Parts: sequence; structure tokens; C-alpha cells
Amino acid sequence: MKQLSLAMISYADTYNGRLPPAAVCSEDGTPLLSWRVLLLPYIEQDDLYKQFHLDEPWDSPHNIELLSRMPKTYAAPGSKAKKLPPYHTVCHVFVGEHTPFSGKEGRRYPADFPDGRHNTILIIEAGEPVPWTKPEEIQFNPNGALPDLRCIFKNGFRVGLADGTMRWIRKNELSESTLRAAITCDAGDVLGPDW
Repeated sequence: MKQLSLAMISYADTYNGRLPPAAVCSEDGTPLLSWRVLLLPYIEQDDLYKQFHLDEPWDSPHNIELLSRMPKTYAAPGSKAKKLPPYHTVCHVFVGEHTPFSGKEGRRYPADFPDGRHNTILIIEAGEPVPWTKPEEIQFNPNGALPDLRCIFKNGFRVGLADGTMRWIRKNELSESTLRAAITCDAGDVLGPDW
């Protein structure tokens, strides 16, 4: 999680202070590839990145051939990896209003994080497993129910924060309001003392 958070920050340093978008999209707005592909050069996988056709979907005849080359960075740790389908990951970002990955364009970093970088989740290791190149993330609605944060660990999940650090979140020790505040970057909500 820490490596991925730092990779996001490095990406922003390269792209005029903008984080990667949640998905590479076609000209008509159709999601093609995940942010996980865009981060490849920042996790020492530049050669793999150069092999992707960024104008084709993740499951195009060409791109699907690269699925089996999933970097270990996206794999579940240790024995937990065996519980996931091959080449699947649970490294997700939240998408939706007030999240760091709202909209088609990456957020400005750090300008779009007035709630605090140390208080904002960039990446979470939870949710349904997906093929690592597929642009499928965790939908968050600030006015709806919390998304299903099923995880590979029994007692909680790991998150990468917008300041480049990693944190372990225990399921039963964090209130819903605090978790909601940590998912958003600019909603003006305050994290509780359980953070």
C-alpha cells in the first residue's frame, strides 16, 4: 500500500500535479484500463507498461495477453494470494463524489485535498477481486450506504493514504462516520477520535 501511494504521488509529480484517473478512457468516455496500468512505470514496471495498447480495452486480444504478467505489488500478500482467482487484485480506489478519483481527469495533488492528505484514503486493499487491468473500482456515494469492503484479512484491511503512508484499519474499531470522512478528500468532514 505504501509503495502504491508513493507511486501515485510520483505520477502526480510527473503529470503537472495530477493524480492518475481511476481509468484510462476512450474518446467517448468508455473506461478501457485501470489506474493500475498507469502506475506501472512508478513501480519499476516500465517495460510492461510500454507493451499495453492504451487505446484498447483491458480485455482486447492484445491487452488480455498481458494479464498474466501482474506485478507482485498488486497481488495479495503471502497465502492470501491463493484465495483469489489468478491475476486478480483487491487493490482498489474509491470513485464517486468527493473521492480522490471523482471525474474523468485525475485530481490536483495536493491542492484538491483540503481535508488533509494524512486523513484521506487513496488506495484500499478490500472489495471484490478484479482482473488487475480491468477498470472496476469501489463506488462511493456520500449519501448512500457504505460499499461492501469485504477483505482478504479477517480483522480489517490496509489502506494507502494520500501522504504516502500505509495504515491498518480494524473493522470493528472505526466508526462509519470516520470511515466516510477518510474516503473523501474535499467534503469538509472531520475524522473522529477513532482515526
